[in-house]
Amino acid sequence: MAATARFPSSLRCSSFSPKPSHASSSPVPSDLQFRVRTSKCVTKTHRVGCEIKSFENQRSQNWNVSLHYGTDPIHLIHNSPSTVSMAAASSSESPTKRVCLFFCDETRALAERVAAESDAIDLRSINWRTFDDGFPNLFIPNAQGIRSQHVAFLASFSSPSVIFEQLSVIYALPKLFISSFTLVLPFFPTGTSERMEDEGDVATAFTLARILSNIPTSRGGPTSLVTFDIHALQERFYFGDQILPCFESGIPLLKNRLQQLPDSDNIAIAFPDDGAWKRFHKQLQHFPTIVCAKVREGDQRLVRIKEGNPKGRHVVIVDDLVQSGGTLIECQKVLAAHGAAKISAYVTHGIFPNRSWERFKYDNGGHPENALTYFWITDSCPQTVRQVMNHQPFEVLSLASSIAAALQI
Repeated sequence: MAATARFPSSLRCSSFSPKPSHASSSPVPSDLQFRVRTSKCVTKTHRVGCEIKSFENQRSQNWNVSLHYGTDPIHLIHNSPSTVSMAAASSSESPTKRVCLFFCDETRALAERVAAESDAIDLRSINWRTFDDGFPNLFIPNAQGIRSQHVAFLASFSSPSVIFEQLSVIYALPKLFISSFTLVLPFFPTGTSERMEDEGDVATAFTLARILSNIPTSRGGPTSLVTFDIHALQERFYFGDQILPCFESGIPLLKNRLQQLPDSDNIAIAFPDDGAWKRFHKQLQHFPTIVCAKVREGDQRLVRIKEGNPKGRHVVIVDDLVQSGGTLIECQKVLAAHGAAKISAYVTHGIFPNRSWERFKYDNGGHPENALTYFWITDSCPQTVRQVMNHQPFEVLSLASSIAAALQI
């Protein structure tokens, strides 16, 4: 099949001295048409050797050019054994990877949102059952049907009671002769409160990282791990060489949401401590920045503004996670005392043990010291999402599009 396009300006001939056997009254036009053919050149043509240095992101390739005077086009014949069509040569898009996405009960809603983001993602279920003694009785339906497929599992390690049954599935899937395996763990839960200060302290984050690092390899190689805004940056070095961690962030979702606000030009970003500033300031450097810090006054630990001015601003407090919310509330109070017009908050992981989310009230105008205009969280913690749904000031920014994109890596 022939394809026709404009003669590229980057086509440079090494020699061009045609000697036509018949006279031509018209000069060769500068915008010659050309066709890619798989057949041999017709007779009574003049052949010149040339090389295409650049051709729509394709690598340098050798071609023969047959020039016809008059109304006939130029014919380009590829010298390689296989002929590439013009449509394929001009296409820079990589083929879409089809993925079979498994999920646990907690992540069902998120998995459905991920699948809605891409036609290349097919949801697959697992039978989560238990024996009479309470131990898992698990079954992967149509296990042979996923052979040679790209497979992913969307996990939620919300409590120790569900980790074992999910690990059993995570260890089993790569052994089913699949092409590749990706573990999506939006929230890496351990290590959020660990302080390795005394001899005898146990680093559970390191333990979980070692467990995940020993997931069996699939036919395609080591497991890929996708996680978002891991709490302690040093935890990324806990993983071994048998797993490929991909560290994503929920901050792009926040930036998109801030652009939609009517006062988007009056936003300032506040960080509750130096750790949050180190983690996120580069992604939010286009906003005015306020940095808070905890200081000791006697037996009390108080929050103070270290740098920046919140006066008259809609200030958004940004951190990776929230549990009881005590630090965030203290930060809110000091920002309001320094003149913030509105105060909102964003965390990637809303943990909120013991329904601590109920501490945060909705400010419908004029009370930033006691309430928030918005509290954005992602759906990395499914149990929290179900609790805060339809409760102001909470809004859920879904990770579905980010996960769908990560599955194509």
